[in-house]
Amino acid sequence: MPQKISVVAGRGIPLLLDDIDTDRIIPARYLRCVTFDGLGEHVFEDDRHQMANHPFDQPRFAGATVLVAGRNFGCGSSREHAPQALIRWGIKAVVGESFAEIFFGNCISNGVPPVCCKRDDLAKLAAAIEADPQAQLEVDLERGEVRLQGRGQTLAVPASLPPGPRQSLTTGNWDFLGQLVDASAEVKATAARLPYLSGFHQPS
Repeated sequence: MPQKISVVAGRGIPLLLDDIDTDRIIPARYLRCVTFDGLGEHVFEDDRHQMANHPFDQPRFAGATVLVAGRNFGCGSSREHAPQALIRWGIKAVVGESFAEIFFGNCISNGVPPVCCKRDDLAKLAAAIEADPQAQLEVDLERGEVRLQGRGQTLAVPASLPPGPRQSLTTGNWDFLGQLVDASAEVKATAARLPYLSGFHQPS
């Protein structure tokens, strides 16, 4: 059954920097991999070597699922490895001021909502997460907001996602593999009618 995504919940990790390109998210030398397995451990690898106390190296943010980023996140080359590396680290949604178009599309295709918030609201979310890494976040696609509940603090800020991508995520239409499995009977029936497949054994 296709996976429907209307709310992504979990803890946050702040990386409120602008123009983070895909080569910084996952360096080009890792594009030679045959599968995406293991990419998570190399996410932001070069930045983590160059930046002391990078958020992705801090144990207090381990297990976070919502990344709070800045403007033009995911710019640069159009590599699916970038969202795949984030996914394999544990990220399930990205909240930013804006996103590069191809990165945005790759996120939607992989079921990772990339929602936009105003810069002031992102700063509030990042500060709240810094103050309380255990704070719980909800990225609500239906209501168009990001909510945070932490120690003595509650935030709810507007978050936007274009209607088409929002519908794709909330209805499960983004999940092409799930749709294919769900329609396995129709796929087998169609395959049985195709003359160039009639001589092949159909899997049960």
